[in-house]
Amino acid sequence: MRSAGLAAAMAMAAGAAMAGQADVLDARATREGDLWRFDVTVAHADEGWDHYADAWRVVGPDGTVFGERVLLHPHVDEQPFTRSSTGVAIPDAVRRVTIEARDSRHGWGGARLEIDLPR
Repeated sequence: MRSAGLAAAMAMAAGAAMAGQADVLDARATREGDLWRFDVTVAHADEGWDHYADAWRVVGPDGTVFGERVLLHPHVDEQPFTRSSTGVAIPDAVRRVTIEARDSRHGWGGARLEIDLPR
């Protein structure tokens, strides 16, 4: 009985490791007046509603979150995928931001991407 529980726990851990964390593969920032548009490409081995990439965000050098795009459904058959967010306010003094992604099981993590804001 104990070995059956251990086997089940190992199988669950292996499944979680397969999907892993959400990774940011690419990002583009475009200035639109005083605001910014971000086009972000995320990869994650979405498994369905229990484990999928569910957000990405734009973070300043001091940790300030300038914008977040919540992803409302899994992208099991669309990997990697690109989604946009508009209307992101970023102070003129900020020249570089980090884009990071989140998944519903592990939270924020995975590969992040630093990009320069074209001025």
